[in-house]
Amino acid sequence: MLAPASALVSRHAQAGAQVEEPLADSVRGALSAAIGNSAPPKPSFDSTEARLAYLRWLGAMSTRLQRRKAEHITRVEFLEATWYESKRAGLEPALVLGLVQVESGFRKYAISSAGARGYMQVMPFWARLIGDGDPSRLFHMQTNLRFGCVILRHYLDVERGDLFMALGRYNGSRGRAEYPRAVLGARKAWLHPDG
Repeated sequence: MLAPASALVSRHAQAGAQVEEPLADSVRGALSAAIGNSAPPKPSFDSTEARLAYLRWLGAMSTRLQRRKAEHITRVEFLEATWYESKRAGLEPALVLGLVQVESGFRKYAISSAGARGYMQVMPFWARLIGDGDPSRLFHMQTNLRFGCVILRHYLDVERGDLFMALGRYNGSRGRAEYPRAVLGARKAWLHPDG
C-alpha cells in the first residue's frame, strides 16, 4: 500500500490550486483564534496508560519516518508537533501524516507551483486571512502544521464531515478523486493502534 502513495510524491510539492474563499467574520475570527496560540506543543494525559500509548505511537512513527527524516531530534520534534496539532484540531495523526506525505514528501521548505508552502502546503493567502500576514512564517514547522490542521478541520466542518470532499477542497480539486485517494492511501502507512 505504501508504494502507490509514495509514488505520487515527486520532487515537486503536490498542492493544487486551492482558492481563497470568502469567510464570514465569525469564521475568520474562530480560525484566527485557533491559529493564535503559539505555545509549543505540550501534550497532557489523563492517565499513565494514555501517556504510554502516546510514547508507543511516537516510537513506532519515528521508526517509520526515519528514512525520510534521518536526524532523530528533528524527526521526534516533527512527530510531537504533528500529534499535538492533529489532536488539537480533532484530526487523526495518521491522516495528517498521509497528507504531509502527499503534499510535501515531508519537506519543510517545499513550495508548490501554486505557491503553497511547507509540510502541509498552506497557501500564503491564509497568513493574510487568519494569521499575522507574514507568509514566510508558513515555513516554521509548528506554524505550518497548525495552519494546515486548522484549515483541514474548517473544510471538514464546511463539508459536514465528508472527508473525501474536505480533502479535495484542501487541495483545490474538490469533487475529483485523485487527491483524496492519494492521501487516504498514504494514511494507511501511518495507522497505529495508539494514534
